[in-house]
Amino acid sequence: MQAVPSFHPHTFPVKFSSPAKLPILQTPPVVPQKILPRAISISTPDTRVSDVPTPNSDDPMVAFWDYQFLFMSQRSETDGSVGLRVLDGAIPVDFPSGTYYLAGPGLFSDDHGSMVHPLDGHGYLRAFTIDGPGGGVKFSARYVKTEAQLEEHDPVTRGWRFTYRGPFSVLKGGKKVGNRKVMKNVANTSVMKWGGRLMCLWEGGDPYEIESGTLDTIGKVDMMDGCDPLHEGDSHFGDAWDLVAAALKPILHGIFKMPEKRPLSHYKIDAKRNRLLMMWCNAEDMLLPRSNFTIYEFDREMKVVQRKEFKIPDHLMIHDWAFTDSYYVLFANRIKLDFLGSIGALSGLSPMISALSVNPSKPTSPVYLLPRFSEDSIGNNEDWRVPIEIPSQLWLIHTSNAYEERDDRGNLNIQIHATACSYQWFNFQKMFGYDWQSRKLDPGVMNLQEGEEEYFPHLIQVSINLDANGRNGTSYKNCSVEALKQWRKPSDFPSINPSSSGRKNTYMYAAATSGSRSTLPHFPFDTIVKIDIPHRSTHTWSTGARRFVGEPIFVPKGVEEDDGYLLVVEYAVSIQRCYLVILDAKRIGESDALVARLEVPKHFTFPIGFHGFWAPK
Repeated sequence: MQAVPSFHPHTFPVKFSSPAKLPILQTPPVVPQKILPRAISISTPDTRVSDVPTPNSDDPMVAFWDYQFLFMSQRSETDGSVGLRVLDGAIPVDFPSGTYYLAGPGLFSDDHGSMVHPLDGHGYLRAFTIDGPGGGVKFSARYVKTEAQLEEHDPVTRGWRFTYRGPFSVLKGGKKVGNRKVMKNVANTSVMKWGGRLMCLWEGGDPYEIESGTLDTIGKVDMMDGCDPLHEGDSHFGDAWDLVAAALKPILHGIFKMPEKRPLSHYKIDAKRNRLLMMWCNAEDMLLPRSNFTIYEFDREMKVVQRKEFKIPDHLMIHDWAFTDSYYVLFANRIKLDFLGSIGALSGLSPMISALSVNPSKPTSPVYLLPRFSEDSIGNNEDWRVPIEIPSQLWLIHTSNAYEERDDRGNLNIQIHATACSYQWFNFQKMFGYDWQSRKLDPGVMNLQEGEEEYFPHLIQVSINLDANGRNGTSYKNCSVEALKQWRKPSDFPSINPSSSGRKNTYMYAAATSGSRSTLPHFPFDTIVKIDIPHRSTHTWSTGARRFVGEPIFVPKGVEEDDGYLLVVEYAVSIQRCYLVILDAKRIGESDALVARLEVPKHFTFPIGFHGFWAPK
């Protein structure tokens, strides 16, 4: 049976009218029955109370509305591009020309009573084109015209009717029982530009290619088209699971329209080798106690230069991963089938994702080191199917980097920097307070009681030391995980200078909370933190009152690792405005860190984005 969190999210009155039909961010699962986090009670205003916010940012009513406005739908698209007005500072004379693309959901509610989880919200691609100090900044935003978007949107009436369930949502005004439209590819999670092609990605389907100038949708891209079905990894599974997988494939693909292989939305770029790295999983792995990972490496011409396939005898969910010179690094999250949840999911009365729950049966977290090049493996006795067990139970959310260093004796040290949270807090259905019945968001789910911050996403560092002779017998010298103690507050969306990816880095940046707001102490984030990892120091830049930030993106301009700028979107929810903020990465923590703030026109104010990409001109 699926475990249920013991915290008690506030239940909003059904009659309480919302400014928009809104939902929430990020994926989550379930929790054990003891030592569970408790949510802060953030009550909604009485229906007799005016909906005019009070100036006190710690007022529960104000906190509630601020949270809702961060996830308010934006139905408008730009016709071409619009210039942004500079409110503070100026575009630096040495700012590189290029475009900052930001992916994320744009629509959460339709015109027939349904509200979807943000992970099921239609992809809304935003672009900020910076053409040097004299050219200013142009903004454009368009919906990704996926198959689901074309079916659910009427371009004549401009109305919306949700027909796809999506993995994380339940339709209130649409068909529930017998609705097989589960895989709603909304192309809303991440964006990249590689080999001259701009693509929006989603966790469960093929990417969509976008015309980089107009943001028009070109169409779906099958990146594995023409690739040989060769398996470079060895299979150690019995025939029984192969038979079960063979039986499941026609059901998942034929009935539920799931692709046989689904790409992860998180890709990696190896700056040293000038390669794009992407990972695919098998559809049936969601239901079987084994996991298949196929990793492709593409050159600048989008040609496959390497492919490796790995089969792991464990039921895993991977959202993000990392790489080093020798390994693909999988910090794995253990899951299991939920029988009762499956019944509700198949009936359409609960989200399809409720068929799965986290599996906290082990007190450790598995890390798989998958050999990237056979000649780089450490010794002949290494078995990559046996994970290195991290001595802490953590659910990995995002990685910022991983790298390896070899000592004089040939021993290898691998460092992983990431964000992770507790299995006890992570919940597939309730993340960000999503409630399809009330069509409200509960901020309390994302904000726990004082002293329980360790449950929430935070920055961690994993160290793995491997013997030169491999891992058989004594396995490895040692392995440890620790929170980055120089910054203990809840954080996510870690990033680095992209040229340091896969290499030893000094600095890491992340969106974080200042903790200054008692009613919303943990999320949404209001701070950008810069971590100096070897020197264990931190520097921060924070927004004003009742303003939030998303993922920071590093734009390099010089030789030194922190010689560049950070791009981040600031969400001024109290006045329903968005701003593009440019920060000097070297000056984070100083009074002059803010270089420029540019205003997005109010009628194009958009909800919080997920992941972005800087494409130099």
